[in-house]
Amino acid sequence: MDLSLETVVSVALGLGLAAAAGFRVFVPLLVLNLASRFGYVPLAPGWEWVGGTPALLVFATATVCEVVGYYVPWVDHALDTVATPAAVVAGMLTSASVITDLPPLVKWTAVVVGGGGLAALVQGSTVALRAGSTAMSGGLANPLVATVETFGASLLAIVAVALPLVALLFVAAVVLVIYKVGRWMLMRVSPRT
Repeated sequence: MDLSLETVVSVALGLGLAAAAGFRVFVPLLVLNLASRFGYVPLAPGWEWVGGTPALLVFATATVCEVVGYYVPWVDHALDTVATPAAVVAGMLTSASVITDLPPLVKWTAVVVGGGGLAALVQGSTVALRAGSTAMSGGLANPLVATVETFGASLLAIVAVALPLVALLFVAAVVLVIYKVGRWMLMRVSPRT
């Protein structure tokens, strides 16, 4: 298997968008749709529908509903419950739609393990962060967390499209920061033994 730069970039793009799906499920799908519509991202054969008008309407509507929902007390926690499996699916979908020129076994391994796994890792980190925020502030800081997550999803999705290889470094840094902040918050509120 000969990996071209184009293939490596498509994998980095797919993984960057998958990680963004861990923050917000629909933001990276909307960014991907717009990027493909404006010719910045070629979609893999069979995945052209991701760049279509019906998908644009669905992704835009779902993005607005998801973002607004995270600002409503208790709804944010309900969304986290649904968003965890949805983020995995969105991570796999974004990866599959942009990864090109790989044998099917390699592509689908990268999609399931890389895309789905990375989305799950980021989503799990944000759930821990929200739990720490709720424990420390009684939920009062959750809108701030929601804003940071939405900003993170938007920024990461845009960086993934513009600079896919840089996005992977960004993903690693973001996951590390979320993990450390979430751990610090949980340690501050858990009883010492």
